[in-house]
Amino acid sequence: MELVYLGIVIFLFALSTFDLFVGVSNDAVNFLGSAIGSKVARFKTILIIAAVGIFVGATTSDGMMDIARHGIFHPEFFTFEELMCVFLAVVASDVILLDIFNTLGMPTSTTVSMVFELLGGSTALALVKMLHDSSLTYAGLINTDKAFTVILAIFLSVAIAFVFGMLVQWISRLIFTFHYTKHLKYTIGLFGGLSITSIAYFLLVKGFGSASFMTSDIKVWIADNTHAILISFIIGFTVLMQVLHWCKVNVFKIIVLFGTFSLAMAFAGNDLVNFIGVTLAGFSSYQDFMATPGANPATHMMGVLNEPAGTSVFFLIGAGVVMTIALMTSKKAQNVVKTSVDLSRQTAGDEMFGSSRFARRLVRSVINSNEYVVDHIPAWMRKWINSRFNQDEAIIPNGAAFDLVRASVNLVLAGLLIVVGTSLKLPLSTTYVAFMVGMGSSLADRAWGRESAVFRVTGVISVIGGWFMTAGAAFFLCFIVTLFVHFGGVVAMVLLIVVVVFMLIQNNRSYKKKMAAVQRDEIFTELAQTNDKDEAWVLLNRHISAYQSKMVKYISEAYMQTTSGLIAEDVKVLRRTLNHLEDERKNWKVIRRKELVGLRKIDPLQAVEKDTWFHLACNSCEQSLYCLKRMCEPSLEHVDNNFNPMPEEYVKEFMPIREGVERLMNVIAGMIETNNYDNALQVRQFGDEMKAQLSQLRKVQQDRIRKGDMDNLKIEYLYMSTLQETQEIIGHMRHWVRACRRFQQDKGIVTVL
Repeated sequence: MELVYLGIVIFLFALSTFDLFVGVSNDAVNFLGSAIGSKVARFKTILIIAAVGIFVGATTSDGMMDIARHGIFHPEFFTFEELMCVFLAVVASDVILLDIFNTLGMPTSTTVSMVFELLGGSTALALVKMLHDSSLTYAGLINTDKAFTVILAIFLSVAIAFVFGMLVQWISRLIFTFHYTKHLKYTIGLFGGLSITSIAYFLLVKGFGSASFMTSDIKVWIADNTHAILISFIIGFTVLMQVLHWCKVNVFKIIVLFGTFSLAMAFAGNDLVNFIGVTLAGFSSYQDFMATPGANPATHMMGVLNEPAGTSVFFLIGAGVVMTIALMTSKKAQNVVKTSVDLSRQTAGDEMFGSSRFARRLVRSVINSNEYVVDHIPAWMRKWINSRFNQDEAIIPNGAAFDLVRASVNLVLAGLLIVVGTSLKLPLSTTYVAFMVGMGSSLADRAWGRESAVFRVTGVISVIGGWFMTAGAAFFLCFIVTLFVHFGGVVAMVLLIVVVVFMLIQNNRSYKKKMAAVQRDEIFTELAQTNDKDEAWVLLNRHISAYQSKMVKYISEAYMQTTSGLIAEDVKVLRRTLNHLEDERKNWKVIRRKELVGLRKIDPLQAVEKDTWFHLACNSCEQSLYCLKRMCEPSLEHVDNNFNPMPEEYVKEFMPIREGVERLMNVIAGMIETNNYDNALQVRQFGDEMKAQLSQLRKVQQDRIRKGDMDNLKIEYLYMSTLQETQEIIGHMRHWVRACRRFQQDKGIVTVL
């Protein structure tokens, strides 16, 4: 059995290494979001600063490992065999859960996942032990106070971080405005001094608070002289920041980069337990078991875990190296950061989330409440406040999501709230605090306009819901896995290892396929970043040409599949086409929303001129999709119910129509894509000829229905409906090409694809 447990320990270390990768990917948003969102420096520079912070934090920390050893359960009541089951289940569940969340691009809390996995696994074995020994109690086996504290901290960190982020950013914006460079003469020194002091104190308390060189005497001295330290910091840093400003140094950049380093260091120093704490607890258990000659794993009690953890510096350095490499190489980290940055973007952009009923009702209620409050504010005050929030003056670097003022507030406030939570003995999650401060500050900055509010509220609700799902999923998953391993023995352990490895490989493959399938909208990215109206028009024209032609091609393909499925009675083709139609309709709504954003960036007079043709083209596309849906749904129902097939006579007369429709759509797609409408008149004539043929066929079909056999009535009406919807699609195509021609053609503008 010793070899079996040695194999488990080795597997725990292997999973912990992977856990460090996925954990850094998940928590990167905590310390990278503000710096990346404000484009304070080059991406590589930001990564290097954060990587140094992570490495320093990991190597100077004692790991905070005690929570994994005895923070959730009382180890003296559990045997070596039982705890190894729990530790294996915790690490396996943790890796799977975090990798799933990272793949979905959703930030979650590694602290909560680890705590609730430990709670779920130990609860499972506690219940088993209580069934065999009635003298044992749940409170005696499990540290319930810690679990309740974490749950309380979740609610507190979400609400407090959001409210304070909103208030502090609102006040900061009143002071600096969006044209903040005009208001820095003397305020920047005080703001910079307070900000750097807050970050430095955060670094001292949270970053170095768990460092190995921070002895109890040093901590006591800091606690006794806190006020003197803070006053000295404020005076010194205020003078320094003012001098740097006079020397033409951007103080906001210093605040953001220093804050990024501090948060990264604190994350590594304090959250390291989330990734390797359980593994090191299992390693300590194995060492104690092997050091006891003749010990029985089923009876050897693990009271040794009540002793403080003495983490080897080699483990800390190794963890620091792995975390640094993960940060520099992980694509999933960038995906998670993108979620947070997009939800706090100052301007409208590519919204990642749709809308939900709850979000719509919440936004409507807030709008009504806001209108009531605004009506009771004096007009002069409203005018003054609006002048301070004039976004037309915003100084946002090209490609940035928000400015340096908001980035500074995000980092300073996140650090302060975490320090306050630490002093109150509340384990605030860095993920919750960093994310919700960012959301609160973006709301205060009026980044959530009426056009984007419902999507961003939906996104925030989705992320918060994911946090709470983490706790429940972690608890129940680890509860079940622990019972499976406990009762299944060695066979179950081996099977679990195989399943975990398979799931991780499969999930990684799925993620790569997903990323390969996702086509970045580079044109819209450029369009959202530019402030030049002429350039915006060229980019918008390119975007519309590309996506309108793409939609025509898709409609042609879907039409051919629908008619082929009906003729060949292929249920799979029809069902797949119908599913894709719904997906494409949702995607089209996203594309249209992007292009509406683009219309706002071109010259207003030009936008008024082009607006009608833009909406006519969009309406033609949407109506064509609805025609296809009205064709596909009854066709699928007809074939799925095994009703009479389409007679051969109908197929022969319909095939030329079908081929003509395909040829017409392909020509139209090419015209829109190349912006060449020289053959527009011929296309229009061809469309008229097709519609005339369809009108004639419909008359013939009406006679058939009137004279035909009642047994074939279903296929008769379905064929009539297919002819009618085909005629409608041709009509929409004619309007579509006309609208695109009138929109795209403009003197002096050449569309380059």
